[in-house]
Amino acid sequence: MGAAAERAEEENEEWAGVTPDAARRLVGAAVEAFAERGYHATTTRDIAGRAGMSPAALYIHYKTKEELLYRISGIGHEKALRIMGAAAGAGGSATERLRDGVRTFARWHAEHHTTARVIQYELQALSPDHYTEIAGLRRRTDRLLRQIIQDGADSGEFRADDVPGTTLAVLSLCVDVARWFTADGPRTPDEVGTLYADLVLRMVGAPD
Repeated sequence: MGAAAERAEEENEEWAGVTPDAARRLVGAAVEAFAERGYHATTTRDIAGRAGMSPAALYIHYKTKEELLYRISGIGHEKALRIMGAAAGAGGSATERLRDGVRTFARWHAEHHTTARVIQYELQALSPDHYTEIAGLRRRTDRLLRQIIQDGADSGEFRADDVPGTTLAVLSLCVDVARWFTADGPRTPDEVGTLYADLVLRMVGAPD
């Protein structure tokens, strides 16, 4: 399977819960447009055109451009929350849970770098109510990672005197993958995930 086909398959899986098909196409088109041009420079005509639809057809499914961004942000942040929740709820040591959480979180930001760029860097364009909801999802993800790091600090596995600051540094490191990753770059998403997991474990002083 070629790179383009793999990306299309990943996108179909990512937006599988968005129905009907026209609404799903609009979400995919909006992600591409927002990532390429930025939210504010993108028009509803741009989005509809990429989806092969008329601007009028867009409004059948989404009342505003902001509603599209909200839908995209919600799906992306819920996925991030599930990733960290799975790691936090798994058995094993804090070291094992942190390795798994960071590896999967960083890998997702590489695999879905276009979507991740939009959900991480266009937050300020959301309406106040929508921003509050998405910020709540982000705080829940933060708390899950913070608890893993706190568990490691309490057990003596980690040297992390400032757990909140360490949590912020780890999240920032993983999120930034979406900014620089490209599908034709020198590393695969799996390699990025493994590298970042190793870096973070060294950051917290985890045992080899």
